[in-house]
Amino acid sequence: MRLTFRFRWIPFIAAVVVAAVGISLGNWQERRAAQKTEVQRQLTGRAALPPLQASTIEAGSRPEEFRRIVADGEFITDWPVYLENRPLNGRAGFYLIMPFRLVGSQQVVLVQRGWFARDARDRTRIPAIPVPAGRLQISGRVRADAGQVMQLGQSAAPTPGAILQNLDLRNFAVASRLPTHAFIIEQSSDLHDGLQRDWPQPGFGIDTHHGYAFQWYALAAAALLFFLITGFKRASK
Repeated sequence: MRLTFRFRWIPFIAAVVVAAVGISLGNWQERRAAQKTEVQRQLTGRAALPPLQASTIEAGSRPEEFRRIVADGEFITDWPVYLENRPLNGRAGFYLIMPFRLVGSQQVVLVQRGWFARDARDRTRIPAIPVPAGRLQISGRVRADAGQVMQLGQSAAPTPGAILQNLDLRNFAVASRLPTHAFIIEQSSDLHDGLQRDWPQPGFGIDTHHGYAFQWYALAAAALLFFLITGFKRASK
């Protein structure tokens, strides 16, 4: 049986529209992947730069995130804050955050000291975590904040020893009356305090964007192929 192709406008227009949408969305996903690849490259470059000195950063300024940083000073022991719902390796736990007064000034920077597991029987019980006394040096990387988790309603005002879902740096500065920097230090140096510092790395999802782009391009190709196949089948009948 001889096959011929019969052109029909409605299926053709439908196929072109679907293909155009698929190609457009595929291109958008590829652009997002390229943007995130550039951000990843920038963050990798920042991590390779010499560490910043916290004492040289002006109050109110915010250095580039993920830059390495070194701070000399001492912890303010009477203002710890605990952020809950911070899992690590499948276990529920807390982040311990404490203010750190920089040497030679009254300026304070919040330090995300580390992670510890939550008590399975009493979620509000906080273990005794040693705090190094006197002047010391800590190292880590700059973070804009301690990360955000989903919460219902407004966050409670920070108080010494409070267990919070999220922490706003400005609210902390107001509540504590401490001249606090507009960034935090995610500590990496080990102070032998039993805390874990396996901090999550920034997720870019670049491969996910490439995968979505492939799906949209495949949809566009399938729409055109379907138009051709159905045209030949209809003609053969």
